[in-house]
Amino acid sequence: MKKAAPKKTAAKTKAPAKKPVVAKAAPKKAAPKKAAVKKASSAKDHGSFGARRTLKVGKRSYTYFSLPDAEKKGLDGISRLPFSLKVLLENLLRFEDGRTVSADDIRAVKTWLETRTSDREIAYRPARVLMQDFTGVPAVVDLAAMRDAVKGLGGNPKKINPLVPVDLVIDHSVMVDKFGTPTSFKENVDIEYQRNRERYEFLRWGAKAFDNFRVVPPGTGICHQVNLEYLAQTVWTKTEGKEEIAYPDTCVGTDSHTTMVNGLAVLGWGVGGIEAEAAMLGQPVSMLIPEVIGFRLTGKLNEGVTATDMVLTVTEMLRKKGVVGKFVEYFGNGLDNLALEDRATIANMAPEYGATCGFFPIDNETLKYLRATGRSEERVALVEAYAKAQGMFREKGMPDPVFTDTLELDLGSVVPSLAGPKRPQDRVALTDVKTNFHGALEGEFGKPGQASRRVPVEGQDYDLGHGDVVIAAITSCTNTSNPSVLIAAGLVARNARAKGLKVKPWVKTSLAPGSQVVTDYLNKSGLQDDLDAMGFDLVGYGCTTCIGNSGPLPTEISQAINANDLVASAVLSGNRNFEGRVSPDVKANYLASPPLVVAYALAGSTQIDLTTEPLGTGSDGQPVYLKDIWPTSKDVAATVRSCVTPEMFRTRYANVFDGDAHWQSIKVTGGLTYDWDGGSTYVQNPPYFVGLQKTPGELSDVKDARILGLFADSITTDHISPAGNIKAQSPAGSYLNSKQVGAQDFNSYGARRGNHEVMMRGTFANIRIKNQMLKGIEGGVTKLQPDGTQMPIYDAAMEYKRRGVPLVIFAGKEYGTGSSRDWAAKGTMLLGVKAVVAQSFERIHRSNLVGMGVAPLQFLNDMSWQSLGLDGSETVSIEGLANVKPRTKVNAVITFADGTKQSIELLCRIDTQDEVDYYENGGILPYVLRSLAA
Repeated sequence: MKKAAPKKTAAKTKAPAKKPVVAKAAPKKAAPKKAAVKKASSAKDHGSFGARRTLKVGKRSYTYFSLPDAEKKGLDGISRLPFSLKVLLENLLRFEDGRTVSADDIRAVKTWLETRTSDREIAYRPARVLMQDFTGVPAVVDLAAMRDAVKGLGGNPKKINPLVPVDLVIDHSVMVDKFGTPTSFKENVDIEYQRNRERYEFLRWGAKAFDNFRVVPPGTGICHQVNLEYLAQTVWTKTEGKEEIAYPDTCVGTDSHTTMVNGLAVLGWGVGGIEAEAAMLGQPVSMLIPEVIGFRLTGKLNEGVTATDMVLTVTEMLRKKGVVGKFVEYFGNGLDNLALEDRATIANMAPEYGATCGFFPIDNETLKYLRATGRSEERVALVEAYAKAQGMFREKGMPDPVFTDTLELDLGSVVPSLAGPKRPQDRVALTDVKTNFHGALEGEFGKPGQASRRVPVEGQDYDLGHGDVVIAAITSCTNTSNPSVLIAAGLVARNARAKGLKVKPWVKTSLAPGSQVVTDYLNKSGLQDDLDAMGFDLVGYGCTTCIGNSGPLPTEISQAINANDLVASAVLSGNRNFEGRVSPDVKANYLASPPLVVAYALAGSTQIDLTTEPLGTGSDGQPVYLKDIWPTSKDVAATVRSCVTPEMFRTRYANVFDGDAHWQSIKVTGGLTYDWDGGSTYVQNPPYFVGLQKTPGELSDVKDARILGLFADSITTDHISPAGNIKAQSPAGSYLNSKQVGAQDFNSYGARRGNHEVMMRGTFANIRIKNQMLKGIEGGVTKLQPDGTQMPIYDAAMEYKRRGVPLVIFAGKEYGTGSSRDWAAKGTMLLGVKAVVAQSFERIHRSNLVGMGVAPLQFLNDMSWQSLGLDGSETVSIEGLANVKPRTKVNAVITFADGTKQSIELLCRIDTQDEVDYYENGGILPYVLRSLAA
């Protein structure tokens, strides 16, 4: 870990007032003619490596930070960096300030060429932030609360806005309640608005109240597809003074599949809510300079093989390789044979193969896609000119970049595949699916000898058995952005219809595209009629089945499954298939391409070998096989060429933020500040700024704290953060009951992330967490000390608060691993925890704790709470926090129940001067608020 450049900070009575510049994409209409590079005429500082230059594209001039010039002035060899690291390097050059980004940070990227790995932590500032509604609501809640706080300080609430562009796409709330009819879409939208009106009222207010913040309303598309097709620009621009600055389009998102936009050469990945809020408010994202695994692609896909088959193969290979926490970058001549939508399919599943991102460089295919989706000619010309000027344009004959390690795939070796029955990396060749299911039925599901068992379905003239496909869903950002696989699905439906095949009656079918453009080209081709005939009517534009919003199965189907303990199957074109995720009624879940989803709906079972057994009997009485209805690659390509046009994208996205009549009819209350509804159980004003003064108070040490929890190794943010269903017999359930909310309307912690009262009650409430203060007991409980009374962690924390007693938590190694969930840190702070003492921390959760004003403290050497003999009855005082500096040591005095004391030294993991500033201000949100109010 690097130490921040030393800097004497202002006295604690004054917070920094530095304000980042607002960035906007600014595509213009005039088409440029040519590009030319010259030295910038600006008198501004060129940085340590003289990189500031001017790029002329047609009639417009852009300031940019030249990598070739920096290479000549001390960064020799950087032209051989992976393209993804060139993006990071440009970011460091542009933001070099001697504090958050130093010349040594920049040189560390050059040093990477020799070591191909690094433990250097850098400050990275993405161009923009992407959010979906589940994870985005808390961020907007915090912005609204900041406005109230500024007003309370006598400042102007108008000052509180995102400082980089933020787009929030409402795509996670639609569920497949209705399906298989022409009215399914309308009915599902109606239900969605009824369920989520409180949240939507709040987001609609935010869309009107905040600058630099846009909301894409429900019923429009999935955030990642909207990002790919419209929001992303590949090269971003902003106006700073009289200059227009050009730089790589980059983003972080509050959804893990933000990586999809890497297919368009936009470096992006998913982060936790606190990181996203920090980026939104102009603060840097802390990250290590990553290892970069090069994935060489050669050859081309064979006839009948889809992009989905390819990505399932890539995911399997990279999981075996081990790329967690690393960048993956694709290279090789195989890229010449991949459409950009195919690349986006691979990039999308980076979370499934474990990488931070799956990056594709800019090349001619990038330019082709930008034009095909209706981007302006000027933007396309800027992308080409900028990428070529920076050495970021992939061209034939270029030497391969230097990578940490590589692996290779001949695309010609890819075969039709699915993945399942539980994990996305468990690829199964289509020829082996039947065998795979039989093996899982006997092994994982513990039902040997039951493959042929079938049971009657009440009120129906069919029976049901193990492996029967009860859900067939064309869904998810992974595949619905790719016209080739959606057109293929439509052609399979058309050919099956012509043969007289029908979907089996027990299959719940659904089509949930990622954008309205999909509907346009399916309608233009006439294929939507064929999909409708097979039951794949439009159900909504959103994530649906892939995130568990598959909706209920028909009652008689659900009863047959559960009463007879059947292992039913789902086949979906999604990216995740963990057990219990898709539907509580379905145990075996297989990921597949959209055309295979249609095929399995026709077959009705995963106990059929689609390569050798018939899907069904045609209207002529003859068996129909998959090969009889599978379209040729030539047919698919011809249909795509004739039916997918740039005008579709321009038309659909011209009014993308306007919304339908539902959205327009939502009443917006409040003006610059939100009119909080005290009775709402979904959105509440959080207490982060209660009593906030213009200047932070003096820091103090922790005195006589009680221990809220003793935890062992590998406590994850899934253990800490509220997630899943809300139990009636829980503090959160009791709270909702007190608000006259019935258990049937509890919804989930995810849907209630905008209400801190629910979320803090669910912190440390995981049913599998083990507080070692209570031996042999699972769940979110603790002992109230000195009483020794066992009670829920939330209840104990509130009693300690009433007594004026601060709290600490002790843990083992790798504390906070898992998804970087904001509520794992927010909930910890709201419970009154002042410090977490652990043997080691996961990097992002450590940062999030500091961001919420909680001190992460690390045991030295091999010390642990176990070696100290703690049982939770002790009190703890921590000396040294009142004058904290980056990575200093503090002293903890532990007083045991018998009165004896022991003093130990701990490393304070507040690692940088920026983090010291956050901590002095009580967290990143008060820090930014005071900065903007100053």
